[in-house]
Amino acid sequence: MSPDGTDTSARHEWPPWEVFVRSKAGLDHKHCGSLHAADAKLAVQMARDVYTRRQEGVSVWVVRSDQIVASDPSDKSMYFDPMEDKVYRHPTFYELPKSVDHM
Repeated sequence: MSPDGTDTSARHEWPPWEVFVRSKAGLDHKHCGSLHAADAKLAVQMARDVYTRRQEGVSVWVVRSDQIVASDPSDKSMYFDPMEDKVYRHPTFYELPKSVDHM
């Protein structure tokens, strides 16, 4: 509280950061939580301390929560329905080399 009785905690609160950790080389990063930090450097340090204590991570990403942009769930069909009118995206459009036998 300030001397005039107003709440000052909101003015001094650090912004939230989302933390993503890659557990092994070659795997994707997974969202593992959030934290509050003054800047990106401190956010990485805090994320390392909080989310990789047992040496399970090989890479840490931090992103300010207010910088994440997401699609609207009501737009699901626009983003995720098959694109039947774009045959070049179908896997049958491409011929695989004979040396590729695992697809």
